[in-house]
Formats: sequence, C-alpha cells, structure tokens
Amino acid sequence: MSRTRSRSRTASTAAAAGVLALTAACGSPGAPGGGAGSGGGAGEEGAPVQVGVITSTSGPLASYGAQYLQGFEACLDHLTDGTGEVGGRPVEVIQRDDAGDPAKAVAEATDLIGQGVQILAGSASSGVATQVAPLAEQNDVLFISGPAATDALTGVNGNTFRSGRQTYQDVKTAESFIGDAAGKDVLVFAQDSAFGQANVAAVTSILGGAGATVTPLLVPAGATDLTPFAAQARDAGADLTFVAWAGETAPAMWQAMGQQGVFDATNVVTGLDLRASYPTYGDEVVGQLNFLSHFFAEAVDNEMSQAMAEGVEAAGGEVDIFTPDGCNAAQMIVRAVEESPDDVAGMISALEGWTFDGAKGEITIREEDHAMLQPMFQARLEQQGGEFVPVLVDTLAPEDTAPPVATA
Repeated sequence: MSRTRSRSRTASTAAAAGVLALTAACGSPGAPGGGAGSGGGAGEEGAPVQVGVITSTSGPLASYGAQYLQGFEACLDHLTDGTGEVGGRPVEVIQRDDAGDPAKAVAEATDLIGQGVQILAGSASSGVATQVAPLAEQNDVLFISGPAATDALTGVNGNTFRSGRQTYQDVKTAESFIGDAAGKDVLVFAQDSAFGQANVAAVTSILGGAGATVTPLLVPAGATDLTPFAAQARDAGADLTFVAWAGETAPAMWQAMGQQGVFDATNVVTGLDLRASYPTYGDEVVGQLNFLSHFFAEAVDNEMSQAMAEGVEAAGGEVDIFTPDGCNAAQMIVRAVEESPDDVAGMISALEGWTFDGAKGEITIREEDHAMLQPMFQARLEQQGGEFVPVLVDTLAPEDTAPPVATA
C-alpha cells in the first residue's frame, strides 16, 4: 500500500450502525507542527519508545475511552511480562484527553508530533480520527485509531490503521440475521436526528447496495407516544427491522415494540451497546431482540481475552464492548516496536498483512488498505439472577463481514 497516496473508499463513510454510532465531524485539521517523521534514524540503545494515546477521558465518549485505556494497559502489561519494555526499550505512554473534540485532538497530536513522538493511538470518535489521520500522513508517523467506527479510515492513507471494527462490519452482521440481503425488505427504525439519518445512510449504502429495498421510518426526536410508530414498524412487513435509537426514551420505545407485536412480525436487530445499557431494553426484548455485536466478554474465551480480563479486573475495571480495541492496539504497537522501533516505514511494513490472535479471536490487518478483518457476533439478552446477560448466538468469521478493498 502506498504510504503517500490517499485512497477513495468503496465502503460507506457513514457513522456506526445501531446504538454505537459515532458521527464524523467536518472541517480540516489545523496546520501541523514540525514533526520528527521517521527519518530512518536509530534511537539510542535502551532509549524509550514514546507512544501518544489521545482518546476521550472526558466528554460524551468518556466511557468508550476508559474501556479502551483499560484494555490497552492490561494487554501491554501482559505482552511485556509487566516490564513495559519491548526488545529492551521501555514503552513510554503519553496520555492526552481529546474530550471528543476534533480540534483539541489535532492540537494534542500536533504537540506530540512536535516532541518527536512517532506512534499515535486511541481515537474513540470518528470525527477525531478523520482529523488526526491526515496529520499522520503529513508528518510520517504511525496512527492506530481506536473505537472510531467510520469506514472513512480504511485506506485513507498508508500511515493510518485501526484497532476496532468499522461500520460496514456492523451492518453486514445485521444482514446475517436474514441471509443475503438481495431482494429483501429492510426497515430502518430510527430517530429523526443526525444519529438516525447517519444509520439510514449506512444501511442504505451497504444493504441497499447489496440489492435490498431499504425504507426509513424516522420518529420525531421529541415524540413521547411511540405506539403509533411501533405499529407502523409491525405493519411494514420488512424482512429485517434495523433499530438505531439513543437516549432516555429507549425503554419506552422497546416497550411499545413489544406491546405492538413487532418482534413477532419481523427480525428486529440493533447493536449491543455498553453493559450499563442492558437494563434499558426491558423485559420485552428477552429472547426476541437480535443483537449485532462487536464484542462482549462472554463471546470469546482464549488466551488473550483471559489475560485482558485478568488485567482489567485487577485494576478494578470490567471488560466491556471497547476493551478489546485497546488490547488490539497494544498488540499492534508491540509488534511495530519489536520489528522497527525507530523507523515508521518498518513499523507499517510489520503491521501490513499481519495476522494475530486477539481478544476477539484471529485478526488480520489487510495489507491493501489496513482494514481489520475480525470476528463479529450475533447475541441475545437473557435474564439470569435478575440481571440481563448477553448470550452468544453465532460467531461470524472475518471474511463474512470483510469490507470491499478500498481502491486508489
């Protein structure tokens, strides 16, 4: 993959699917400072390798950033046997808070690049990630984005990677509940907001592009009586009803869907969000609502997922949806530093085409455009001991949700 040429993308650049959408901000980044670039030079023997982790520890995505950091720290500790060293070089992590603000993230990235930092990681927001990616190319540093799901990052430039899933993989997981989308009717049930419209655009681009007929049912954001809209969803006769909903009216929405018999009339699918959100679904969804899932702790049991969980729990945390994104980033950084601690070109070469066993299972970084091919999951919620617990229904192989290769 060319390291200097930007790429167009055949996949949708809309925000994330279901309840996990992170919309991308508009505008251009500020002029970068004088970064060190790779330079091809070697560092002093035993000198620290600096990693700038810029993520959200405040603002609307603070919980996502916290999960990412917990996974990153736990897996870096595991991979270095508690030493924090790779190949005899200490890994010095410099943490910065972007508060979900692209302008703040650009300022922090510019400052770190100016100090000579060659590895950046961590974006929780798609709006942040799409602004930091050009800086990585302009200053020739390695950028490994975090939970940000926008498809726009895949193939954007040769310096940019991701450590989480992307929107295309979410929507293809939703499609798996009905098989091939060609000839099927898909209803997008969402709020009439930027969030809802972004989900309509993503489903239309991906499933509509696969031959489905996609119809939006947009509910006014201020609506409190949701029964009429649930009845419309029931009567639409869709093969798949994709629900994108956020906010305090979610419990009332799910209750209306259950009371109006929507779950009996169509396959209802939404994204499985943070564990703290489970109680908002209500009793109506138990055993009836289908969830597409990027990750939940009960879905995978392998060496890396166990090490991640042990490290997070030892630090007083709990594994959640974006914990593996941080773990993946730690694995990628260790790989890059092992292979080429002082040369960005070598770091990129070490990551391109690399297959590794992550906390989600086997993951491959596609050489052509840096898409992260990974397992995705189908899930349902069940009540156990008075609590909602996610249960694995099926695991989709990486090739089942692989996005089209981004072409130049």
